[in-house]
Amino acid sequence: MFQLADGPEKGVRCISLKTGPLAATIVVDRAMDIANLEYKGIPLAWISPTGIKAPAFYEPEGLGWLRGFFGGALTTCGLTYFGRPTVDEGEQLGLHGRVSYTPARLKLCRGRWIGDEYLMEIEGEVREVKVFEPNISLHRRIEARLGETRILIKDTVSNNGWSRQPFMILYHFNFGYPLLSKDSKLMSTSRLVVPRDQDAAEGAEYYDSFDEPQRGYREKVYFHDLAVDSDGYAYAALVNKRILDGLAVSIRFRKSSLNRLIEWKMMGEGTYVLGIEPANALVLGRDAERRYGTLQFLEPREEREIEVELSVVEGREEIKKLEERIKSVRSVERPKILKTIDEFVDMTR
Repeated sequence: MFQLADGPEKGVRCISLKTGPLAATIVVDRAMDIANLEYKGIPLAWISPTGIKAPAFYEPEGLGWLRGFFGGALTTCGLTYFGRPTVDEGEQLGLHGRVSYTPARLKLCRGRWIGDEYLMEIEGEVREVKVFEPNISLHRRIEARLGETRILIKDTVSNNGWSRQPFMILYHFNFGYPLLSKDSKLMSTSRLVVPRDQDAAEGAEYYDSFDEPQRGYREKVYFHDLAVDSDGYAYAALVNKRILDGLAVSIRFRKSSLNRLIEWKMMGEGTYVLGIEPANALVLGRDAERRYGTLQFLEPREEREIEVELSVVEGREEIKKLEERIKSVRSVERPKILKTIDEFVDMTR
């Protein structure tokens, strides 16, 4: 473990995780999220100009969350709300919730041999707590094995209080250049896709392809409904066959715990990023989820377990296997693109 030493990131605790081919920076004081991620020295994650700001710089109002959004391989959003700033039952809610600015209590950081495998384990707990209000905890366990190209995130979210609480969580994976380029494609087990707004509706048929950075680009956001394999897993991957002999990053998760996938397509100069975001809600705000009747809750003492696996795939043969797996699950050549969010919600309840 080490601490960052200068500027607005001063004092932030981090852990360097290295499997050999993979190298990641776990930011303990930012909800144990993942900042830098590299494969054989090739950067995979998009890092924003804010850098890894200390939690003290959190601005909860409006879009203030963006002033410390470092992006990275993973930023967690939630736990009782995320999405656009809004007012829900009289409560002012800013962008994307509080959890990513909350320091974790580090419980475990070790490596150990299990037979012929060397397992690296990191565990910590983040709490979203207020007197008379939510008492929610996120226990995060990150696992990786020496020589492998996978990182497994195992989260347990618990309502430690005595009243029912809204539960919203989103895993904001962010990938940038050189993995993301005009040569990249998004592959997923998507059955349905709907644009969030008019900006996204323009060129919606190209939701899975990318351009070179453009000046003045307006972000495009798409909501996906995913098919799953026989074990209940959904898949989304960013593939670039022009790097090495082909390179891809794949996200795998159970739809039973994360029933939505948000795509953030941002092709701007200086903000060139693809967000692949498994979630249990859309990013329209907690009030919208409540209106749709899709807002999830945690009962007193209830726990939810969530697993998300990030893996890197190299080589044309391995990428071909990944593509065939995704296509076999999806079972259709292209997902259906819907016109309205209301239709999407009605079809995916």
